Amino acid sequence: MNQPMPPQQPHYPQQQPGFQQPPPGYQQPPQQPAPQFPILVSTMNDVPGHRVARVFGEVAGLTVRSRGLGSNLAAGFRSLGGGEITEYTQLLYHSRHEAIMRMCQHAMSFGANGILAMRFDCNEIANTMSEVAAYGTAVLLEPADKA
Repeated sequence: MNQPMPPQQPHYPQQQPGFQQPPPGYQQPPQQPAPQFPILVSTMNDVPGHRVARVFGEVAGLTVRSRGLGSNLAAGFRSLGGGEITEYTQLLYHSRHEAIMRMCQHAMSFGANGILAMRFDCNEIANTMSEVAAYGTAVLLEPADKA
């Protein structure tokens, strides 16, 4: 009856026009999770070529992660010299990914095949934990040419 949309493979250009090399001192964050999710997740309010057949409502995913003593010490020493704190960057990448996956599971429990208007909220708890919430609107998408 309703066929779920296949997962979208993200396309990242190898080089942007006018962008020849990263800024001095830039390092790619280590071990980023692959941005692949079981259903379509978009920050847009609509998907070109598709129409919203049904709105299920707001869905959310939440994770709270503690920064371990080791990474806190390493980050503390690194902050003395300035620059990016890669331990915290990695923590936030993984937290965002986990929050989106939980949001997708919440949406799929309603029968949704997409999430529109996705947003993040991030907070610190007691100076030792990071809370990341992903939320959006769970929808059933159909091709626009289907009546």
